[in-house]
Amino acid sequence: MADLFQLSNLTVSDVDSPSSAGTDLGTGNLRRKYNFGDQVSELSIAQDPFFRFVSMVSKQSTDDPSFKFTERRPSYHKRYGYVCDWGATSALGNNNATVTSTLVDGVGDTLYVGMKTDYKSSGNIGSVFGQADVKVGTTGTKPIFYLQGQLIKIPFHTTEDAATAADACQAIDYIVGKVESVNDDGGDSEQVILKLTIVRALADSSNNLELAGWGVGGTANEAPDGSNTTTTEWGALNIHDQIERARSYVVGSAHAEGSGYPETWKDQPFSTGYGLTQIWKTSMAMTNTARATSLKYDSSEWARVWKEKLIEHKWDIEQSILFGSQASNGGINYTQGAIDYIVSNSNVFSWTTAKSQDDFLDDMSNYLDPRYNNGNATVFFCSTDVYNWIHKLGGYALQNLKTDGLGASVGKYYTSDLAVAGKKSVLGLGVSVINTVYGDINIVRNIHLDGTNVKILACNMKYAKYRPLVGNGVDRDTAIYVGVQTLENSGVDRRVDLILTEAGMEWQMPEAHAVWTQG
Repeated sequence: MADLFQLSNLTVSDVDSPSSAGTDLGTGNLRRKYNFGDQVSELSIAQDPFFRFVSMVSKQSTDDPSFKFTERRPSYHKRYGYVCDWGATSALGNNNATVTSTLVDGVGDTLYVGMKTDYKSSGNIGSVFGQADVKVGTTGTKPIFYLQGQLIKIPFHTTEDAATAADACQAIDYIVGKVESVNDDGGDSEQVILKLTIVRALADSSNNLELAGWGVGGTANEAPDGSNTTTTEWGALNIHDQIERARSYVVGSAHAEGSGYPETWKDQPFSTGYGLTQIWKTSMAMTNTARATSLKYDSSEWARVWKEKLIEHKWDIEQSILFGSQASNGGINYTQGAIDYIVSNSNVFSWTTAKSQDDFLDDMSNYLDPRYNNGNATVFFCSTDVYNWIHKLGGYALQNLKTDGLGASVGKYYTSDLAVAGKKSVLGLGVSVINTVYGDINIVRNIHLDGTNVKILACNMKYAKYRPLVGNGVDRDTAIYVGVQTLENSGVDRRVDLILTEAGMEWQMPEAHAVWTQG
């Protein structure tokens, strides 16, 4: 007997209907249900973490495609200088900073010092870690804040050179001098000459000591010795171990009773920058026949493609505001990307796979040094390998460092200073919270950084703005333009929708951002 119970026998035949010819769209095995559901699974990937943050948290519209912004850097904590010359008279003439102890070993002694500094008085713009330096004595760095009656603290060192950078310029004492007069140095437009009356003398005057100043050649292992040099690479030095040891600060003032109003000075803390808006376009097209056809899963093919195009549009913006570079060429504007801005202007640290927790904390110490940066990044965007590295540290601490320090019965534990504290969701993104001695940092994995030399992108969202162009009742932030295009040969209407965004990025305060790059 023939086998009539094969699945192949359950098909439905496509035949010509009484009024029309057959179609090549086969009906298939519709006698079987296949337990076919009404939904289809969709693979969802992380799309745009950086764009999501700036558009949801840091959006501020602009009404001009070329916009400007202003930064302000206060000056009260920057009243410091470097001794670059000294003398028993205003003639100075001593590049070697070894001072004869009899000039500073008693209250009332007189000392003349030539002072320079390393930030521009217009805008109070100084050096940023890992960037090109504002060197000591550079044009525009003349210290204008010294006034008669001020007190100046000048550290002293024992030796000019040291074997290592960490040993250079260890301060052993200091003097305090009252400013009797401030005069321009006729031979150097960026130096002022202070006449000091010693009010706090050296505690030990048995040896001639060196004034803290700026070193010849400016190498990392060489102690500042008061010579006039402009070749030092600030970004190669550690601010707390080396730079600070060379600085002399204003430490108040002292005046006689009834002496009247003292002199004053006025800083100029403002500087400006500019940004450009960029136009992103994503288009789609479909015949009205396709739009009117009802399908099984996404009933409207138009709606399905439209949704995909919106995601594609956001993806393109994400890539641009990460990797773009600000320029205007041929009538086309290009907005500034985060990586381009931060690598060019903000704190730059190196990254290798051999970096340890201690190395990372040293970087954080420089980045968050309160002497020049008072704002921590709110989000640290990491590549996958660094994201894993951080969490592996947390796992190592849990498994190996959380031990009973004084015996199991005591219950006291010792853990590392860098550990994963937990995870939270911010704007739909998974954010890992890492505890460090410099505060908690928020880590977000950003797959766009994979395959680049950028391993960590630390952004203070307070100073990063997404600027859509909005003005005169027109909003160019993801605007939609609709048109109908008629195909000449067939006469078929073809509808074209265009997604258009015109927006730019504004970046402020280079000190508030940082990046760790490979190699």
